Amino acid sequence: MNPQSSPLTSPSSGSPIERVFGWHDHMALWFSLGVGLLVIQIGAYLVPALGTRAALIAVVAGSILGAGLLAWVARIGCDSGLSSAGLIHSVYGRGFARLPVLLNVVQLVGWATFELVIMRDGTRAIGQRALGLDTGLVLPTLFWGFIVLLLLRGSMVTLVRRIVSRVGLPLVVLSLIWLTVQFGLKLDGDAFQSLWQRMGDGSMNTFQALDLVIAMPVSWLPLVADYARHGRSGQSALAGTWLGYTIANIWCYALGVLVITVTGPDTDMVSALLMAQGGLLALGLILIDELDNTYGDLYSGSVSSHSLLPRLSLKAWGTVLAVLSMALAMVLPMHSLEPFLLTLSSVFVPLFGTILGRLGLRDLPAAEPQRLVHAAPALIWVLGIVCYHALALWAPQYGSALPTLLLTFALGALSARAHARSAQPA
Repeated sequence: MNPQSSPLTSPSSGSPIERVFGWHDHMALWFSLGVGLLVIQIGAYLVPALGTRAALIAVVAGSILGAGLLAWVARIGCDSGLSSAGLIHSVYGRGFARLPVLLNVVQLVGWATFELVIMRDGTRAIGQRALGLDTGLVLPTLFWGFIVLLLLRGSMVTLVRRIVSRVGLPLVVLSLIWLTVQFGLKLDGDAFQSLWQRMGDGSMNTFQALDLVIAMPVSWLPLVADYARHGRSGQSALAGTWLGYTIANIWCYALGVLVITVTGPDTDMVSALLMAQGGLLALGLILIDELDNTYGDLYSGSVSSHSLLPRLSLKAWGTVLAVLSMALAMVLPMHSLEPFLLTLSSVFVPLFGTILGRLGLRDLPAAEPQRLVHAAPALIWVLGIVCYHALALWAPQYGSALPTLLLTFALGALSARAHARSAQPA
């Protein structure tokens, strides 16, 4: 049997994993996960602040850098066979790691709930536009929630290889092409020239724009290893993840700029997309693509929850978290809670900056932790959180994500080198 394609044991949970994903599977998955209404909406904020050319530079540079970090963690997860929770346990110790793993579950449930709200609101807009009916909150929330529940009852590997790669990817690419062409045709030569020469109002500088662009790929850092560990090789996991997410991130940010330029800055993004010819169908396909974002959050949440309480199976945890997300989507004002979720996500920038410093420069796969707490990485993580919020408060012009990542990566690498020297026999 080929060891690269045989089931292996996951160090984080003891359950078998299959090494079956090639670079195309990684690329299809992360292109699909990189597409979303939220990303398109954020793209609309950049041009008024920076101007078109500066915004484009920030989008391309930030996407390449952010997706590169995501791909680097994917390679570590594939080479080690560890899930995201397994990586956290390996670096921080099996006792201390329970805190960031629990925080990860909380943020994943929050983002899954937010995705359900996006799909619900989009469904209501389609119902009002196509049928003149208001479906309300409950029915579309339950509709999308039960579809996610059904997906969680199946195999993640089968979903990625047979549905996302073969069906989902072509459909979402066609929808993006259609929307890009439709809104692009609305710009004549003079309008395009005006857009290209547009200057920003100075409300955001380049570092802040990079922070905003990088925020999307970095938000997936706590999930990527859960999928990458099923890859056949670390190199294909790195290449597929990097390529897929980079293209999706650049395309969606650019589409957001294009849509708002045509429709005006005060137009709701869902309403703006519906203005395009065939926009109803394209928006429907994008909403269907949002399913894999919700699924990705809940699947990874179930993997992390299983690492904390393995008595429940992955499918049982997926059911619990999906039902919880549906209930929260119907009672919480998720759009007003979005800043809280972004703040919570900030703890994972230094968390994975430290992991990259500790494991990213090593050839050997991560080993099962033996101690309750690995003090040096734990202290670096706490310092990184303080640095992130201090920069946001006192030096916002430099951004928070990049300086914090650089600091925690450097300290993590130094602490790993010091630990390796101390572990060598005299």
